Amino acid sequence: MADEQKHHHVHGAHCSGRRQAADNEKASESGARYTCPMHPQIVRDKPGSCPICGMALEPVGVPEEEGPNPELVDFTRRFQVSAFLAVPLLLIAMGPMVGLPFRHWIGERASVWLEFALATPVVLWAALPFFRRGYESFLNRSPNMWTLISIGVGAAYAYSVVATLAPGLFPAQFRGEGGAVPVYFEASAVIVALVFLGQVLELRARERTGSAIRALLDLAPKTARRIKDDGSEADIALEEVRVGDRLRVRPGDSVPVDATVEEGRSSIDESMITGEPVPVEKAEGDPVTGGTLNKNGTLVVRAERVGSETVLSQIVDMVAKAQRSRAPIQGLADRVSFYFVPTVVLVAILAFIVWALFGPEPSMVFAIVSSVSVLIIACPCALGLATPMSIMTATGRGAQSGVLIKDAEALERFAGVDTLIVDKTGTLTEGRPGLTDVVTVGTWEEKQLLMLAASLERGSEHPLAEAIVAGADDRGIELEKVGNFDAVTGKGVVGEVNGRQVVLGNRAMMEGAGVAVEHLTERADTFRAEGKTAMFVSVDGEAAGLVAVADPVKETTSNAIRSLHELGLNIIMATGDNERTARAVAERLGIDEVRADMLPEDKQKLIEELRAKGARVAMAGDGVNDAPALAAADVGVAMGTGADVAVESAGITLVKGDLNGIVRARALAQATIRNIKENLFFAFAYNALGVPVAAGILYPVFGTLLSPMIAAAAMSLSSVSVIANALRLRSVKLG
Repeated sequence: MADEQKHHHVHGAHCSGRRQAADNEKASESGARYTCPMHPQIVRDKPGSCPICGMALEPVGVPEEEGPNPELVDFTRRFQVSAFLAVPLLLIAMGPMVGLPFRHWIGERASVWLEFALATPVVLWAALPFFRRGYESFLNRSPNMWTLISIGVGAAYAYSVVATLAPGLFPAQFRGEGGAVPVYFEASAVIVALVFLGQVLELRARERTGSAIRALLDLAPKTARRIKDDGSEADIALEEVRVGDRLRVRPGDSVPVDATVEEGRSSIDESMITGEPVPVEKAEGDPVTGGTLNKNGTLVVRAERVGSETVLSQIVDMVAKAQRSRAPIQGLADRVSFYFVPTVVLVAILAFIVWALFGPEPSMVFAIVSSVSVLIIACPCALGLATPMSIMTATGRGAQSGVLIKDAEALERFAGVDTLIVDKTGTLTEGRPGLTDVVTVGTWEEKQLLMLAASLERGSEHPLAEAIVAGADDRGIELEKVGNFDAVTGKGVVGEVNGRQVVLGNRAMMEGAGVAVEHLTERADTFRAEGKTAMFVSVDGEAAGLVAVADPVKETTSNAIRSLHELGLNIIMATGDNERTARAVAERLGIDEVRADMLPEDKQKLIEELRAKGARVAMAGDGVNDAPALAAADVGVAMGTGADVAVESAGITLVKGDLNGIVRARALAQATIRNIKENLFFAFAYNALGVPVAAGILYPVFGTLLSPMIAAAAMSLSSVSVIANALRLRSVKLG
């Protein structure tokens, strides 16, 4: 059963508990600590389960050690042993019901002893963590799924052991073939194996969230090249960098810490912070951010913020906190268990009292058998199968449609979302600049002008140069050599192509070259209003035209936005791009609201602001800058074409990076949650009907206490119903 099914009855935390949690969080900087998202007063030095609700504890901050989760390793081993022993046990016990004569071949008495031998390691070794959680739920007076499982498994096993070792204690009415008393070893072992299946699936999903934080940390280089006072240089560990240190950042290196440029000029890929694909030119006095990528020139920078003060460290911290603080799913199984457990225990006690006082002789044996039978039949083995079975089927169905699901929590939340926040770059758009327009004046032809512009840009460090060169390549234009090339930071480039003086850049560049471009200004403004970057081109001192570059909107985006509106979603674009470009894209696509010039923390604050107003928010993005928002949202949707950390921080990933995938994911989420609710109904319904039979309600009428066939049929039927119902998800239509 998945760990997301948490008990909804939250105990109040004492003030001292909160102070303790805060103190422990500070202490966690020196060593990993683990806390319960629902009960922050619970803090431990190692992974484990919350004594109040039984859910797995989450790491506080960033886990220091890599490697597999010890609980996942342990539970996987216990699951493998449980499954290995439960399969033959099931074949022996249930074989006669489906025409398999194993029991007849072995003999009734030998079969019972073989069942005892197979079930004992499962219950007394594999199920120990479940009994521990069940015991803690009793101590804390917080009945949950573990209470139900530990009572049911314990009662089924204990009853079966007594029936095996001392069948003579039971009245004749209880004996079957060969004088053997019916046993429930298969029920106890199968319940344990199925619950372990759910636990392993859930722990695997949880382990992936830790790798999101590690992927972020990997963006920062492990070393930095420090320039000493005597001018010599040496590589030092990143932790040794201090504020004020002078560092050299070579082409292709990541900037080690937040700093200010002292010497050199280069273009820096800041997409991890802004999400924008266009590198930014940096020169003396400009700030640079740790983790961003230096594209070409060499820089000497002075460290301004190091360690936990850097922007990257703050993003890491935001992701860690958002993942930990996200309230766990309020599991239907535990909501039912909260009322079901006390009711079942009460019925078992009442059955014992009634049989002991009014039952036929030996009344005490009848009392014990009826109360134990109630506890056995109340623990549905299908409960452990209900969620994992639906999730496994939905995951496979989603993968066929390019929708990857991380866990049941993401699906449940996504089914109820009413607001969708989308990043612009890489989500609505292609995520890479492309040449969109070439405008000529006078006698210039488009191909001729583009050849001159692209030839000039081929040797350029200008961030948009690649788009112009690629545009010329796409049109099959051959480029020429450039002489006397020069780049003017923040303005443009100049050089000689085929003996002609060519200048490409902004209006300031043209004014500096003495070129009049007033007649092209209006057209340039139109391009900018459409979200494009326009650059003037002059040849031999005369304006020759314009080239425009933009990040094109994906072909599928417009239809996807329309479909999402039809699904009742309010759509907000949150982007690091400028207001003018963002509004141009939003108006063309019919997006409801625009938030521009947003930093990573701004996106996270927007989500918190919307959730405070009662909105249920999904966030779709693809960059490192989106990771904190993806983790903070009710559910994050990552474009699979984007950064690994965005994928790891999200609950749902769209393989093709296609926004139509969100429409498919929504349909799948709603179908899956409906399916899980149906499964839980099947899991409880048969067993709830069996409880009064087990208590002896039919005895006065039919003289029957509890037929082993009824108990076996209830367990088998509920499991078969759950599996058959979950498999219906394979054929669900996703639009």
